[in-house]
Amino acid sequence: MTLVARSRDRGVETLALDSPATRNALSAALVGELADALTDCGKDGDVRAVVLTHTGTTFCAGADLRDPPAPDALVALLRQIVQLRKPVIARVTGHVRAGGLGLLAACDITAASRDSTFAFTEVRIGVAPAVISLTVLPRTDPRTLARYYLTGERFTAPEAARAGLLTTYGDDVDEALAPVLDGLRRSSPQGLAETKALLTARVLEAFDRDAADLTALSARLFATPQAREGMTAFLERRDPVWVL
Repeated sequence: MTLVARSRDRGVETLALDSPATRNALSAALVGELADALTDCGKDGDVRAVVLTHTGTTFCAGADLRDPPAPDALVALLRQIVQLRKPVIARVTGHVRAGGLGLLAACDITAASRDSTFAFTEVRIGVAPAVISLTVLPRTDPRTLARYYLTGERFTAPEAARAGLLTTYGDDVDEALAPVLDGLRRSSPQGLAETKALLTARVLEAFDRDAADLTALSARLFATPQAREGMTAFLERRDPVWVL
């Protein structure tokens, strides 16, 4: 079953995460299929830009706790989005949680509907937003981010924009994106590639410096008793034992 739907319009390739039954959670299979689709886009000279979007009410719920990708595979996917020599635009019309925010932050331009919601929920299951920090930390305001990293609270599109996670938002996300896509279609492939390289240099430095340590941290945390309790509580739809 295809987990990433693909379509094209005037040089813009749309990749839609298409596993609504799992809220587009990052399973090993979905990560692999999205990576393959991005590779194809990178090789296709007719693709000017990529839009990453979703079916269903959730852009991405984070890691699939029943079939999680290997930490190295998630790191590779995030780096692939950042390193792709074509702009990647996130189009969100729903909710984004945990690892989904890593995908969002990896994109060059991000747009959401006004009623979208966001949350870094890792702390609530006993782990930390380790791997996704590779894309999130270089692109966000640290004071705003600290609150949502530490509390796991849901926050709104205006707050996500204030933090630096969103470029734009509106009642109609496609209306908000229309001038962006028009601008990309008017830009030269070489100009886009080299300009993106300038914009992503600091993010790639974070990968080179921190990826191994953050991957190790993620693996260590997921193997702890607290993480096991947190994941079990999440799957059983109950509070973990540490809730006061």
